Amino acid sequence: MELLTTTQAAAALGVSARSLARWARDGRLRPALITPGGGQRSGRYLWDLEDLREQLLKLRTRPE
Repeated sequence: MELLTTTQAAAALGVSARSLARWARDGRLRPALITPGGGQRSGRYLWDLEDLREQLLKLRTRPE
């Protein structure tokens, strides 16, 4: 399994990296891994592209 940075995953999906990171912070999406952060910084999100595509599909098909 290859893990992508938020920027790489966002580019592969055609969305902005800011949106992808916001969706993760809001709990809408779950990254494959969150690296440890240092100091006041939070960790980086790493994504499995196939898993991310499945999560996005479920979000789109979820009833309101």
